[in-house]
Amino acid sequence: MGQSSSTTNYSINRFLTPATISSESSDLADEINIGPLRDHTEDIPDDCLAYIFQLLRAGDRKSSSLVCKRWLRVDAQSRRRLSLIAQSEIISYVPTIFTRFDSVAKLSLRCGRKSVSLNDDALLMISIRCENLTRLKLRGCRELTELGMANFAKNCKNLTKFSCGSCNFGVEGVNWILKHCTDLEELTIKRLRSVNDGNELIIVPGAAALSIKSICLKELVNGQCFEPLVVECKKLKTLKVIRCLGDWDSVLVKIGNGNGILSDVHLERLQVSDIGLGAIAKCVNVDSLHIMRNPDCSNLGLVSVAENCRKLRKLHIDGRNINRIGDEGLIAVAKRCPELQELVLICVQVTHLSMAAIAVNCQRLERLALCGIGAIGDAEIACIAAKCVELKKLCIKGCAISDTAIEALAWGCPNLVKVKVKKCRGVSSEVVNWLLRRKGSLVVSFDAAESEGLDASGSDVGGQESGVEFPVMGEQVAVGDGPSVSVGRLALLRAKLGFFASRNLVPCAFNKSSNHGDSSSSNL
Repeated sequence: MGQSSSTTNYSINRFLTPATISSESSDLADEINIGPLRDHTEDIPDDCLAYIFQLLRAGDRKSSSLVCKRWLRVDAQSRRRLSLIAQSEIISYVPTIFTRFDSVAKLSLRCGRKSVSLNDDALLMISIRCENLTRLKLRGCRELTELGMANFAKNCKNLTKFSCGSCNFGVEGVNWILKHCTDLEELTIKRLRSVNDGNELIIVPGAAALSIKSICLKELVNGQCFEPLVVECKKLKTLKVIRCLGDWDSVLVKIGNGNGILSDVHLERLQVSDIGLGAIAKCVNVDSLHIMRNPDCSNLGLVSVAENCRKLRKLHIDGRNINRIGDEGLIAVAKRCPELQELVLICVQVTHLSMAAIAVNCQRLERLALCGIGAIGDAEIACIAAKCVELKKLCIKGCAISDTAIEALAWGCPNLVKVKVKKCRGVSSEVVNWLLRRKGSLVVSFDAAESEGLDASGSDVGGQESGVEFPVMGEQVAVGDGPSVSVGRLALLRAKLGFFASRNLVPCAFNKSSNHGDSSSSNL
C-alpha cells in the first residue's frame, strides 16, 4: 500500500481497542497490517497523569482507576481526599483501603440514620494509618464516644480542619481535639447530641485556641458551652452561629471587647439584639455580615455596624417575620460603607429612599438580590440600572416589577452579566427575549410566577450562606411563552415532593461552582 494508506492505517490503530479490531470484517483485517498494540499513555509521566485524575469528577475518577494497574496505582498515590460510607462493616476493610490510599490528607466519614456507624476501634485504626491527616469530617457517626475521639486526637495531631455533625460524643470529645490538635484552624460543630442534653460541661479552649480562625456552631441546645473557646480565640476571623438556643448578646459583647481581626459574622435565628450588633460594631475589620431572621435586631443595631465597620463589603439581611430593619439602617449603610460589593435583602421593609441612597453611594456594588419586597417596583429598578454601573449580578424575586423594569436594565448597568427574575407576575417572557437580543452576552434566568409559590419557610444554610444563586450556564437562555421546560418540570417535581417546606426562599448566595477535581469518593 502507498504512503497515504499507511498513514491512514496508523491513525485508525491509534483509536481502536483490541475488541474493536476483532469485530471488524476479515476483509478489513487483511487490508490493515495490525502490529503489536501499544499503550500511548505510557509516555505520560505519573505526575501528569495524577494531575489529569484531579480534574475528573468522583465517578469518572473511580472508573479511570480500573483501566489498568498503573492507573490504579497513580490514582491511589495521588488521591488526597477520600469520602467513605462509615458503616460498622468498614472496620474489616480499613487496612486494605488505607494501604491503597496511603496519601490521604482529607477524610470524610458519613453514615446514614438507619445504619450502624463505625465505632471507636475503626476510628483508631484509621488514625494509626493516617497520621498526616489534616482534615476530618464526621457525619452521623453515632457509635463514636469520647474515648474514641481521645485516641484519634492523640494520633492525628496535624488536623487543621475538624467538622462533626449528628454524632453522639459530647463536650469531652471536642475538648480532646482542642487539646492535641495545636494547628487547628477551622472548627464546625452541628447537631452534636451530647452537647444538647443540658449537661454543665464547658469547652476548654486548649492549645488550639491559639490557631483557630473559623468557628461554626449550628443547631445546638447548649451551644453557649462554647463561649470560652469563642472568646479566647484571638485569631478568630469567621464566626457563624445558626439556630443555637440561649442569649448570645453576652458572648458577642466579650468578643467585641477583645477581638480586633474578626471579619466574617453570620448570625441566624438567634436570641441576639441590638446589643449584640453593637458589640460586633466594635470589630472594625468586619467586612461580611449576615443578619438572618433574628427578631430582636433592628435599625439601631444596623446603624451602629454601619458607623463603625466602614470596610463592609458583603451584607445579607433576612427580615422575614421581623419588620424591624428598613430604610433607616440601609441609608446608614449606604452613607458609611462605600466599599459595599454584595447586598442581599430578603423581606426587608425598604422603599425608594434607601434604594436610591445605595445606588448613589455604593458605586462598587457588584451583586444585588431583592427578594420578597413588595415596595420594590419599576422606579427602584430603574434607579439601580441608571446608577449601579459596576453591577454584575442581579436577582429579583417576588417583587412588584413589570416589563418596564426589565427594559431599564437593557439601557443601564453596562457590566451586567447575569440576571435572575423569579416569581414576578408583571414580567413577561417577551421582554426577557427582547433583553437577550439587546444584550447578547447577558445570561438570564427567568421563571414565571405561576410555576411555584413564594416560599418564606425554613432555612438551609449547612456550610453555605443564605442568599441568591446565579446558576452557571454555558449559553444564554431564551424563554418562550412561559417558563422554560426544564425549570418548570423541576419546580413541579419539587412541589410534588414537598421540597419547599424545608428550603430557603433563596437557596445560596452568589456561590461559585465547587471544584470537583479532588473530591473523589469511595463507597463501601
